[in-house]
Amino acid sequence: MRALIVNDDGIDSRGLRVLAQVAVDAGLDVTVAAPHIERSGASASLSALEEEGTLSMSLRTFPELPELEVFAVEASPALITFIASENAFGPAPDIVLSGINLGPNTGHAILHSGTVGAALTAASHGARAVALSLNGTSPSRWETAASVATRAVQWAIEHAPRGQVLNVNIPDIPLDEVRGLQTAPLAEFGAVQAEIGEVEESGRESRSVAVTFRSVMIDETYDSDAALLHRGWATATMLTMPFEVSGFDLSALAFSTSA
Repeated sequence: MRALIVNDDGIDSRGLRVLAQVAVDAGLDVTVAAPHIERSGASASLSALEEEGTLSMSLRTFPELPELEVFAVEASPALITFIASENAFGPAPDIVLSGINLGPNTGHAILHSGTVGAALTAASHGARAVALSLNGTSPSRWETAASVATRAVQWAIEHAPRGQVLNVNIPDIPLDEVRGLQTAPLAEFGAVQAEIGEVEESGRESRSVAVTFRSVMIDETYDSDAALLHRGWATATMLTMPFEVSGFDLSALAFSTSA
């Protein structure tokens, strides 16, 4: 089974190398392609630095995995996944593993995640997909991340449906302190929330607005992914690409013109 390893933290992220090792150990035929710089918050954007219509990329190596093809691509994670599905790195991947992200991807804020966006793009092209994240701003428990990722990847190889994403969040604590892994619904918010200040105008054509981010108080009244992660659980949530919503009467909106 062919696997693409991608992330949004960039080609030099340790989490990318940890996930590549997990994939190799699982027996997958692995190619690594990741942004040449950090592209966090890129969602599923298809953006790139191009020169005369050509997407730039360069070959890299992982010393611990010298047999792998590793590409640093001047593009967003979702675009990397998109071109991979069109055979840019050889035959299209059967499974895309995105991460391991530095920091959690919980709650409805996953809409903005480049890690999740890459996985959802893979799912939209019919691949199996897993997005993995390690909690904390400076995570350090990579042995915990590798252990949970190994379990998640093996499950995805055997059971994951094509066209959907398994979103996994891992607590940044010693492995023997992890309480287990539970399925969980998305929290209402993510790990942080934006606060927008007043607009300040400095001249007719110039204005600025203060944007700050603060940690969100986790709602412990129900077992969301964020709440369980906070209590030392790894969490798993199945995601799907957006499709049409049934049950709405749009007759008042519709119109036609005569031929």
